[in-house]
Amino acid sequence: MKKKLVSMLLLLGMICTFSACGQTGETAAVAGNDPAAGTETPAEPAETAEEPETTEPGAADFRIGIVTGSYAQSEDDRRGAEAFQEKYGADQVTLLIYPDNFTEEMDTTIQMILDLADDPDMKAIIVNQAVDGTTEAFRQVREKRPDILLIAGEAYEDFSEIGPVSDLVVNCDFVNRGYLIIHTAHELGCDTFVHISFPRHMAYETVARRVAVMKAACEEFGIKFVMLEAPDPTTEVGVPGAQSYILEHVNEWADLYGENTAYFCTNDAHTEPLIKKLLECGGYFIEADLPSPLMGYPGALDLDLTKESGDFEKILSTVEDAVVQNGGAGRFGTWKYSYGYTVSAGLAEHARNVILGESELTDINDLSKAYGVFSPGVDWNGAKYTDAATGEKTDNTVLIYQDTYLFGDPGRYMGTTKIEVPEKYFTIQ
Repeated sequence: MKKKLVSMLLLLGMICTFSACGQTGETAAVAGNDPAAGTETPAEPAETAEEPETTEPGAADFRIGIVTGSYAQSEDDRRGAEAFQEKYGADQVTLLIYPDNFTEEMDTTIQMILDLADDPDMKAIIVNQAVDGTTEAFRQVREKRPDILLIAGEAYEDFSEIGPVSDLVVNCDFVNRGYLIIHTAHELGCDTFVHISFPRHMAYETVARRVAVMKAACEEFGIKFVMLEAPDPTTEVGVPGAQSYILEHVNEWADLYGENTAYFCTNDAHTEPLIKKLLECGGYFIEADLPSPLMGYPGALDLDLTKESGDFEKILSTVEDAVVQNGGAGRFGTWKYSYGYTVSAGLAEHARNVILGESELTDINDLSKAYGVFSPGVDWNGAKYTDAATGEKTDNTVLIYQDTYLFGDPGRYMGTTKIEVPEKYFTIQ
C-alpha cells in the first residue's frame, strides 16, 4: 500500500510538471501574437519526499541586463526591453537607462554597464542603442568578466572599435537602406531628397557611409540631394529646442523644395515634429532612421496607443487610419514592427538562446529566429558587415532591415527586401 501511494504521488507530480511546461511565456507570446503581454508564472508542482526540487518552466539560473535610452530619446528601445523582462521576469532580467545627455555623461553610462558585471549571475549585457562610451564599458567588462556575452545593438562608435570588444554587433542596414530609401523615393515620384542631421551623427561611420550611398543613389535616379543641419538634442538646447527648430523650419523647406520632396532625419527626437509638419505642408517621409509605427507617429498624430501596447497589428492599423485621415496616404511609411523594440527584445532572446546552447551567436538564421519571436510573420533581410576599404566581411557584425510599408487606403509593402542592391554601393565611402 505504501509503494502504491508513493507511485501515485510521483505520477501526480509528473502530470503537474508537464501541464506547466505547456504554459511558458514563449508559447503564450507566439500563440497570442503579443510578446509584450507576457504570462503569469506557472505554479511549481507540489514537492514530495521522493521527488527532487524542480525549477519553474522558463526559469534560468542567470540574468540578462539590457541598457537602453529613455522614453524621451528612444521609447521603442525601452519598451522592447520591458517586453522581454515581462516575458521572463524581473528576477532574470535587469533593465537600466543611460542618460539622455549621454555625450556629456559618458562616465555615467560606462559605470552603469560596469555595475551590471558586479552581479555574479549576469551572463549577458545588451546595450541598445550602443551610444558613445559602450566600447570602453565593454572593454572594462571584458577584463573583469570574460564570461559575460557583450552585445551591441545599433552601435554609434565605429565597428573597428566596438567590434573587437563585443561578442556581437547588430545594426540597421545602413548600406542597403541608403540605396533602398532613395529607390522608394524614385518609385513614388520624388524629385528631391532632404537629409537632416548634425555634426555628431555625421561623424559616425554608419551615418556617413549611408549618406554617401544616398548621394550616389540620388545621382543614379536623377534626384536632387539636399543636406540640412538641425540642432543636436544632446547639446544645451535639449530635446525641446531641437524639436522646436524642426517645427519652425518645415514650412520654409516645403516652400523651397516643393511637394515632391522626401525627407529623412538621423535623430529620433527630430522625427515627431518632422512628420507633424509634413502632414500639414506636404512632402514624403518614407521611413524613420530606426523605423517603427511608434517612431514619431503617435506624437505627431496625437494618438494614445496605451491599449494597443505590444500589438503591432493594431498599432499599425491605428496609425494608418490616422495618417490617411490627415491626408498622408501614399506619402508616409514605416516598418510594421518597431526596429528599436525588436532589437532590444530580440537580442536579449538571442543571448538567452545562446547561453542555453540552443543557438549559435553569429548565425544570422538563429538571430532572425529570435527577432521573429517579437515580430511574427515578418521577414528580416541582411548580411554580415562588409568593410568598405578592404571588402572583407566581419563575422560578428550583422546588418539587418525589414520591408518598407507605405500607409494608404489600403497600404502596401514596397518589396524592398526583394530588391538587389548593386554591388558597387557596398564599397562607397
